[in-house]
Amino acid sequence: MTSSPPSPLSPPSLDGTEPFGADELRAARTELTTAVNRLFANSVMSASGHGNISVRLPGHDDLLAVNAGELLRPWPADDPRVAVPGLRTVNDEVVVVNLDGEVVHGRPSPSVAAILKMHVGVYLTRPDLTAVIHTHSPQATGYALASVALPARYEALLVHGQHVDVPVAPWAPRGTEEAVRAIADTYRAHPETYGVLLGNHGLLVAGDTAVHAATLVTAIEEAAVSSIGALPLGGPVPFPEYARDLDLRLRF
Repeated sequence: MTSSPPSPLSPPSLDGTEPFGADELRAARTELTTAVNRLFANSVMSASGHGNISVRLPGHDDLLAVNAGELLRPWPADDPRVAVPGLRTVNDEVVVVNLDGEVVHGRPSPSVAAILKMHVGVYLTRPDLTAVIHTHSPQATGYALASVALPARYEALLVHGQHVDVPVAPWAPRGTEEAVRAIADTYRAHPETYGVLLGNHGLLVAGDTAVHAATLVTAIEEAAVSSIGALPLGGPVPFPEYARDLDLRLRF
């Protein structure tokens, strides 16, 4: 079987000038693809499948590995499964950027290039976190469109570390300095939150790991669905006061 021609987004091979090694890049790629698989398996993505994800490169707090293009792509043309209509697989192409937003390895698609500084801005604001995911998860995005904070009244949020309401960052054009500043300001104003709703846009979730962030995206989308479902019944009720003193966090 002949191999497919390289994708236009395929990153160049490491040539020894990069400040990291192949094993580190491979570990980051595995973490990214594992999280992306979880997002799609949990059905929290929009119909378009749009999203982007990044992680700190292992061993390099000042470098980020980011998906290079769309999260999914068609199966390779030489794969017999390509005969199945619409079959797609996780795109494992990544780029590496520094905390100035400069690409130091690989070639991002235009769509990804436009949001690199958004990811960088989160890491600069929250240096304790190691992963960032952006999605258009439909029900969470509904809260973003309404500019309404998502109440933390669903136990799964507490289990995954989101024990405060998910705040809304005001809208600004995608990828602009204004948008990056609005997100950073929202994280600074809400230091206990992992997630931020992007006004008129979607959802942004940071995490301790990529899998943690993907799991929290799922919990936030479930919370949005259930909170909307509870409205005809009087709306979601707050947890009792003593819940503040409980450590329900599941760490993995």
